Amino acid sequence: MKKSNPNKKRISLKRQPLVLLIFSSITFSLILLRLIFLQLLNYESFKKMSDENRIRLIPSQPTRGRILDKNGYVLANSRVKYSLIIKPQSVKESNWEKHKSSLSDLLNLDSNLIQKEYSYGKKNQKLSVTILDDLNADQLIKFKENEDNLFSFEIATKLIRNYPYKSLAAHVIGYTQPITESEYKFLSKKGYKLNDLIGRTGIEYVYEDFIRGEWGGEMVEVNSLGQFQRSLGIKPPKQGNDIELTIDMNLQLVAEEVLKEKKAGAIIVMDPRDGAIRAMASKPTFDLNFFSKDFKPKREYNMLFNSDEKPLFNRALNAYDPGSVWKIVTALAGLESGKFPIDTMLETKSCITYGSQCFREHNDLGFGVIGFEDALRVSSNTFFYQVGYGVGVDEIYEVSRKLGFNSLSGIEISEQENKGLVANSQWAKDGRGWGEPGRTPWVPEDIASMSIGQFVVQVTPIQIARAYAAIANGGFLVTPHLTKKHGESLLDKKRILIDIDQKNIQLIKSGLRKVVESGTGVSINYGVANLPPVSGKTGTAEDGEGGLDHAWFVCFTPSDKSELLVVAFAQNTPGGGSVHALPMAREILKVWNEKE
Repeated sequence: MKKSNPNKKRISLKRQPLVLLIFSSITFSLILLRLIFLQLLNYESFKKMSDENRIRLIPSQPTRGRILDKNGYVLANSRVKYSLIIKPQSVKESNWEKHKSSLSDLLNLDSNLIQKEYSYGKKNQKLSVTILDDLNADQLIKFKENEDNLFSFEIATKLIRNYPYKSLAAHVIGYTQPITESEYKFLSKKGYKLNDLIGRTGIEYVYEDFIRGEWGGEMVEVNSLGQFQRSLGIKPPKQGNDIELTIDMNLQLVAEEVLKEKKAGAIIVMDPRDGAIRAMASKPTFDLNFFSKDFKPKREYNMLFNSDEKPLFNRALNAYDPGSVWKIVTALAGLESGKFPIDTMLETKSCITYGSQCFREHNDLGFGVIGFEDALRVSSNTFFYQVGYGVGVDEIYEVSRKLGFNSLSGIEISEQENKGLVANSQWAKDGRGWGEPGRTPWVPEDIASMSIGQFVVQVTPIQIARAYAAIANGGFLVTPHLTKKHGESLLDKKRILIDIDQKNIQLIKSGLRKVVESGTGVSINYGVANLPPVSGKTGTAEDGEGGLDHAWFVCFTPSDKSELLVVAFAQNTPGGGSVHALPMAREILKVWNEKE
């Protein structure tokens, strides 16, 4: 048997303290590095996690800014809903039964209901629970008179968007709705809370950041079990900014009233000097307060979102066949081209053939040999067929673009706006939006239709307002706007001088004056005392989608230095612009004239 070496054993024993020292040093170094990582390098992160576990926020909703008309009338504000709450974790058990009984007797509430809500909050460690939602005035007064003896209970407020005039200017003002869970993922970074309100349409949507305000709340400390310890302070919510519109409620009210008897339509009242909108109404309309209800009846919901009448649709910004109100564009195209100078005289006929169709005069007779002014006065079709065919589609298109057609108007609520359609030869070559390129060429029938605003022309009432404002103000294209700040538009838009000869604009303006003096618009003066001189144009348009005719009337007053422009549109209302649209404009002029 081999003997062990005693020297080797002694050496091994001598190394044991060294190994232990090295192991201890490494262990200590690792612990030290971990402490440095936790206490120094990652201090802020862990402090935040600690605070989030220790501190809770009871949020306080901001008051959304009001929406006012130009004279300060409130069109949208916030209504306070009062709820009775309890903070279960701050209740002293010795006083609970007494307070519960007092509240039950005071407000005639079931004490079992109060106990149920309290127990639920206590069990689930809720910072607050609602005992009674939406107190009426009597309940609120009773509680306030006795709140010194009801230490465990508080009144919580919830702000609900409120529209005092219900459907007035509904499409302009717009509405709010709670944000969705998917929206919350990115809106939370901007300070929104889950189910917070956000503007969906109209002014509520466009100026959301300006009028929404900022949340406040109370910071409270809780222990590791989530139990209330103390209040750390209150940050008041920041109220949103009020916004003042250019809308004049008196004119808005009459605009809504005159549309009541129509199936559908729109009214625009505008200052032609700067584009300030004084009234904008669309029918059918809807009650804005529907969107403030916690529970929305299915029948009301379907009437809004699934109805064939489409009440949410803003017809003032939607495109339709303009008919004869378009004739000023054809006239300017003829004048600007040089092919039809100011002194042009054309023979009007019962009908003129283009392609395979004879396009008729609206009186089936013709009006003899007439010039531009009289052609506008009697609204001759065959006069403008000849002008349109003589200059061609692209000349009409170019002039229409200068007047603001085939583009958005620049109004704030552009999310509701349709830019319409003004055809040109390239549009036809490209397939007209539905066919194959090269297989839908421009045909003679198209130019006849285009000359009087039919089928290959679709425009919005707001575009018509811009074009006629340029005639009224002497050649400036204005940007329609709904808001103002210290007397100026929030959009800070300027007037643009259009590239059209002033003499040609004055000729059109003179023709529009004759329309009202002795032409198709003469009845605008009936029943209105001391009305300043008015210029205007009637229009009757076939519906390109196959419905009944549309009725149009546009006017501005005073004729020389115009302060007010009205576009009246009755959708699918056959009988003529002078019969159905003109009387609506007359009522608006009457109210404006009396006020002025």
